[in-house]
Amino acid sequence: MTLSPEELERYARHIVLPEVGGAGQQALKAARVLVVGAGGLGSPILQYLAAAGVGTLGIVDDDRVSLSNLQRQVIHGSTQVGIAKVASAAEALKAINPHVAVETHLVRLDAANADEMVRGFDVIADGSDNFATRYLLADACEKARKPLVHGSLSRFDGSVTVFMPYAQDSEGRPYPAYRDLFPAPPPPGTVPSCAEAGVLGVLPGVIGTLQATEVLKLLLGIGEPLVGRLLLYDGLGARFDAIEYGR
Repeated sequence: MTLSPEELERYARHIVLPEVGGAGQQALKAARVLVVGAGGLGSPILQYLAAAGVGTLGIVDDDRVSLSNLQRQVIHGSTQVGIAKVASAAEALKAINPHVAVETHLVRLDAANADEMVRGFDVIADGSDNFATRYLLADACEKARKPLVHGSLSRFDGSVTVFMPYAQDSEGRPYPAYRDLFPAPPPPGTVPSCAEAGVLGVLPGVIGTLQATEVLKLLLGIGEPLVGRLLLYDGLGARFDAIEYGR
């Protein structure tokens, strides 16, 4: 997949990186990434992947933009209040990079559509905000043998990890699955929602940008993805920690 002169100039700071180069940028242009959720986490994931030149971005979300979203869901603006988040996000992404194709899915990910939804993409990024969707998405990605970049938020803290349970490490050991790290969802009512507990507006930007970084690493085949490692961010303490976990 060739790059036009305009694209060569647009991605010049990527292309001069030996780890990316022209071949890597062409790989990004050919890539397809699905982002589940166009909210706090989905906003920076989508924005940075579009700016980076990922060729096709799929967005799954059945919600509409509300005024209370705007404190942290920076892909949407005041004039988009009331419209579907997938439509608002698609409009913003086209403004960022007209070379990116955007596929919108105004649906809620469920047992009836999850398997088919993930099948057509190279990498999946989880920007959802509820446990039911997270477990469903993780199971679908494992079945389809698709890497899943997971992120979560809580007030001032967040975490990021990558799941590739269908693959093995250099010693032939299978990588852990979502259910190895989180065997079962917490009982209903024990974990407050964002609306109940609140969240610092900039926190999704920190975690979502880290997720976008992991997506790009996977697509380019560079660095060490967070497979088997849970990266924890403490916003109030300004600390990062990593926890290793196994199958």
